[in-house]
Amino acid sequence: MKRDTILEGDCVETLRGLPDGCADLIFADPPYNLQLGGGLTRPDQSVVDGVDDAWDKFDDFAAYDRFTRDWLTQCRRVLKDDGAIWVIGSYHNVFRLGAALQDLDFWILNDIVWRKTNPMPNFKGTRFTNAHETLIWAARRRAAKYTFNYAALKMLNDELQMRSDWTIPLCTGAERLKGEDGKKTHPTQKPEALLHRVILATTKPGDLVLDPFFGTGTTGAVAKRLGRHYLGVERDSGYIAAARARLKAIGAPREADLAVTRSKKDEPRVPFGQVIEHGFLNPGDELYSPDMRHKARVRADGSLAVGEVTGSIHRIGAFVTGAPACNGWTFWHRASADGGMESIDLYRRELRRMMAMG
Repeated sequence: MKRDTILEGDCVETLRGLPDGCADLIFADPPYNLQLGGGLTRPDQSVVDGVDDAWDKFDDFAAYDRFTRDWLTQCRRVLKDDGAIWVIGSYHNVFRLGAALQDLDFWILNDIVWRKTNPMPNFKGTRFTNAHETLIWAARRRAAKYTFNYAALKMLNDELQMRSDWTIPLCTGAERLKGEDGKKTHPTQKPEALLHRVILATTKPGDLVLDPFFGTGTTGAVAKRLGRHYLGVERDSGYIAAARARLKAIGAPREADLAVTRSKKDEPRVPFGQVIEHGFLNPGDELYSPDMRHKARVRADGSLAVGEVTGSIHRIGAFVTGAPACNGWTFWHRASADGGMESIDLYRRELRRMMAMG
């Protein structure tokens, strides 16, 4: 199967031609099925350039549901066992998408609210301004070991946990693709910032990201910039031409620039005993709590002793503080040569560096 390409054709039929378990991640931006009952005009009677394309029109909800189940069934088949899918929708269709995902045994991990900083106003004043869309992130199966780059997302958010509400503007300005007539090439082109967050969070460099509704290629553009492979399915030749031109203009990134902040859970485990084996600490050395209120002695087997009580660095940290649990690596400190204090976690980091060097 060729990667980094666009397959022209009907979504469901084209997906049927793909091999089982070929995709690491799927991002799907399916038709909204807006069910518009006529054109929308502004107060000055100018016409709003909305979504009125044939691909967004279905006879009824039953027809839309059949279409949804068909493409989602194929998506589940082509996903790897530990793969995941993102689907995005508005209030018109996202609840039907969510029900279909669960009916087909996908396991929903999160729903994300994309809050638009510059939404289209509600011109008629009959409803709340529709200022968000919803993304559903789901694993192929409940026990899947899906990719989630938690630490990278935290770094992206100035070292704060990334929340499930994302404030990102609509696709505008130079990023919005337009034809020679000045009109939008695609009515629902998504901002690259949105796809950057999705792909950075839930894939690794070299993974294959499949988009069954490729449009003008936002998924492919971001995947290429992040060193991922892409595979797009699209039936509109105009959208395909715009996507190919867009992708051709993007250069390949340097491998060194694709590294992201790793979670500590992904780093190799280092028993405290190895700190003693390598001579960073010796039996009889004293360790202290950050406020110097508590003291423990290091023993030869990697345990700590406080009076007659002995145990691991974590157990003894919890014991002296009266807490149910304690991270001993960050709790215990040693007096340094300059009269200050240094965390024993410094020794664990050095051991990990030594492991990496072989």
